[in-house]
Amino acid sequence: MMGEIDNTEEKKVEITVKTIGPSPPSRLNVPACIKVHDLRKLIAHNGHLPVEHLKLVLRGNVLIDNKFGDDVYAQLKDGDSLVVAVKPKPPVRDGFEDDEDDDDLKFQLPQSTSWWKRRLFFYLHDKLKLPDILVMAIFSLSLKAWAGIILWFVMAPVAHRWDLGPLFILGTGFCIILFNLGKRHHGDLSAYSIFNEDFRELPGTLNADRLDRDLRAGQF
Repeated sequence: MMGEIDNTEEKKVEITVKTIGPSPPSRLNVPACIKVHDLRKLIAHNGHLPVEHLKLVLRGNVLIDNKFGDDVYAQLKDGDSLVVAVKPKPPVRDGFEDDEDDDDLKFQLPQSTSWWKRRLFFYLHDKLKLPDILVMAIFSLSLKAWAGIILWFVMAPVAHRWDLGPLFILGTGFCIILFNLGKRHHGDLSAYSIFNEDFRELPGTLNADRLDRDLRAGQF
């Protein structure tokens, strides 16, 4: 029904568009092979429907615009029935619509993402139906971070077997701190004056000398 194929000689077919609701069915002439995204826009234009809220169902399958980052094509035949459903808008809260905010919270892969990450995203998000926040957490970690997590789970039973569990946990904590210290650029000051040249302090630092000066100047 759907496949990622090249555009060849266009052949027109007539399909029946059935919109859920009071609208009567209509007939539409479309190419036999058409991008789902283009088909969605065509139906939205003809029926004066919001394209972003349309769901298309062909032969019992919901049509999706892209898969693994590539456009999906729908292969249509004469007499096919296409069911169109319009998703209801969420209720308005505090006088503002939340559509744009909800779209911003959805995790989306950038266009430059490699093919294996796209396949993994499709499996986790569409097949396993994992929440967006969990998928975002998985893809935000680098390969080195995942290697460290796998190594930790491999070494944990070994540490337990040798009764080194507490030391293993403490070492994990120190490693997390050390690997997340970051690097200072040239000229940046540390919040701790002991690490700065000539023990320079950050402006506004409150210490005993500052309190003594303020007391002598009568500012308290």
